Amino acid sequence: MHQNILPIGVYDKELDLFENQYMLTEGISYNSYLIIDDKIALFDTSDSRTAEEWWSNLRNALPEGRGVDYLIVQHLEPDHSSQIAQLMEAYPECRLVCSTAAARMLPLLTDTEGYADRITTVNDGDLLDLGHHELEFLTAPMVHWPEVMMVFDKSTGTLFCADAFGRFGNPDPELPWACEARRYYFNIVGKYGLPVQNIFKKIGARNIKILAPLHGPVLEGDLKPYVDLYNCWSKYEVETEGVLVAYASIHGMTAVAAKKMAEILKEAGAPKVALADLTRDDQAEAIEDAFRMSHLVVMSSTYDGDIFPPMHDFIHHLALKTYRSRKVGIVENGLWAPAAGKKMADMFGKMTDITIAEPIVTLRGRLTEETEEKLRDLAKNLLN
Repeated sequence: MHQNILPIGVYDKELDLFENQYMLTEGISYNSYLIIDDKIALFDTSDSRTAEEWWSNLRNALPEGRGVDYLIVQHLEPDHSSQIAQLMEAYPECRLVCSTAAARMLPLLTDTEGYADRITTVNDGDLLDLGHHELEFLTAPMVHWPEVMMVFDKSTGTLFCADAFGRFGNPDPELPWACEARRYYFNIVGKYGLPVQNIFKKIGARNIKILAPLHGPVLEGDLKPYVDLYNCWSKYEVETEGVLVAYASIHGMTAVAAKKMAEILKEAGAPKVALADLTRDDQAEAIEDAFRMSHLVVMSSTYDGDIFPPMHDFIHHLALKTYRSRKVGIVENGLWAPAAGKKMADMFGKMTDITIAEPIVTLRGRLTEETEEKLRDLAKNLLN
């Protein structure tokens, strides 16, 4: 980054659940940035878990005898905003700059008593001159909250992009980006593809050289691979030709059939096949793979005349994240009253541009030669 832009965020290596639902194996970073200029601007604060380290980073970065002139709030989720009231109390000359929507939401998340008259709202195209750095504000509603805004530093080409281009895990820019960025995108931002496309239109004419998100690494150099992937994801396009076989098995018979289905799909010419055991594997990764792949097969046991809950939860999450424009194969299992197939088909039928491949295959307990042939028929129809 530019020498006058200082990252002062904190990498929380210990957090194991993001938003209390997404598994983390390598924690997550809470990014915050400081621009040192004639006026000093601070971008966002941090999570309460990391407040002590964040304050230390801030105080060590500030030039001696200087305070914060502007606190720029891009996003109000508590993992970025927990220290707003404390910051405004510590620096009584500081002005808080945010979107109009953020100003309305702010009292719902933190105490504004004592600094309400120091809040400045900005709109698209408004500018803030720090001296050598001129900041342009760009509202980005529903990427992924309604109050979000991004900020473009005209002097350095840095786009402070809030949660966009974020990534789970270690913020080291030398580490591979796409896998954990994809899992982050589809589980956090994924529902809001159209708003992401709208912000692309806003920033399209700007010469962006650096992407500075609120989670994950600062992205520099050739930005095209990151932008191309984000464009693909937000358009719900296929990133990888292949099939995800997602299964939920009670006693293992559906699991046996799912593994056989994966073999059949490979034999039928699927360029890539991934398996997800929804009873054990990370559901967020299964969601990621479902959006990544061109085809999906769901295989579920029947449970209490319905879909086995791990599968129901998976399909429900796909619907929440606006799963669309895919071809889906369905396999149900039930010893005496198979019912999961129709109910899964009903759930997918409410989604946009989903094609259900024929036949919907019914297993009655264990996999047999007869039902294996039906799986072969389904594989052929799915891939054609």
